[in-house]
Amino acid sequence: MQRWQAAERSAILAGAMGLTVLELEIANPARPAVTERVDLLIDSGAIYSVVPAAVLARLGIEPLVEQQFRLANGSKISRKKGGAVFKRGERIGVADVIFGEEADSPLLGATTLEALGLSLDPIRRELEPLPLILAAVRGAGPTPARARGPAPRDRRARTRGCRGARRPRARAA
Repeated sequence: MQRWQAAERSAILAGAMGLTVLELEIANPARPAVTERVDLLIDSGAIYSVVPAAVLARLGIEPLVEQQFRLANGSKISRKKGGAVFKRGERIGVADVIFGEEADSPLLGATTLEALGLSLDPIRRELEPLPLILAAVRGAGPTPARARGPAPRDRRARTRGCRGARRPRARAA
């Protein structure tokens, strides 16, 4: 039995075994307006997304490299990897994609979820927005002391007597 759940104003399919499938649009970064819809099994334990190679070929996405992967049973396989645009409503992200072969399940991995600014709640099986955090940006708020540069002169004067502060040398008589 399958049931539909609302999550972030979109529907995801949650199966009887707790599997969650999400429909995404996939595009070539060189032509992001041309997309294909693909149902992907959300696997937050997988790093990369796997999309059928035929879909990626129709979109003109070329593999960049071939890499070796270890399966859950310990065996190793080689797959081609490239980059794709992933879209879900107003959310758009670019992530690495594995060129899936005929026996491979289409998967939505963690890096694609993060690129879309989403995470999967493992209990409720619902997508939730991720807090998008950037490193310190000048002028955007408090900055760690090391990133601010040298302390102004009057501040250095207040550190006298502290460990590591410069102290005037005693003159020899």
